[in-house]
Amino acid sequence: MAELNYIGLNNNEAKKLAKGLNELLASYQVFYQNTRGFHWNIKGLKFFELHLKFEELYNDLQIKIDEIAERVLTLGYTPTHSFTDYVKASEIKEVKNVAEGTQAVKSILTSFKTLISKQRELLALSGEIDDEGTNALMSDYIREQEKLVWMYSSFLG
Repeated sequence: MAELNYIGLNNNEAKKLAKGLNELLASYQVFYQNTRGFHWNIKGLKFFELHLKFEELYNDLQIKIDEIAERVLTLGYTPTHSFTDYVKASEIKEVKNVAEGTQAVKSILTSFKTLISKQRELLALSGEIDDEGTNALMSDYIREQEKLVWMYSSFLG
């Protein structure tokens, strides 16, 4: 019989899930910093609208970053916590010096595509091992982000 961790999950499966969550955490951290840059540097006719939307987004990302790190801890592992490791593991790449709204929104949509795909993988894995905590988290994130994708896509026309 496989050894279980304190929350009743198979240790080997929990380790795989923690690894995937750390990869997701890295992507969230890079996305967060990109979004802060968009917020700080946005210019043009839609400045006021986008400046506020980007602030809403990075505040939400900050909450999710904390939740993901805490989920890794709950599984019994250590969350990645260095920017060197984040940049190396992130599927989202750094974006620099973007001040134009359409370009920023396109980058955000590309980042959501990456996150949603990774979250679907983690949703499937967490479902296979009966990890309701991770499963619920991923399901909630996907639902919220699909709506944001629709809204940001609508902004682009």
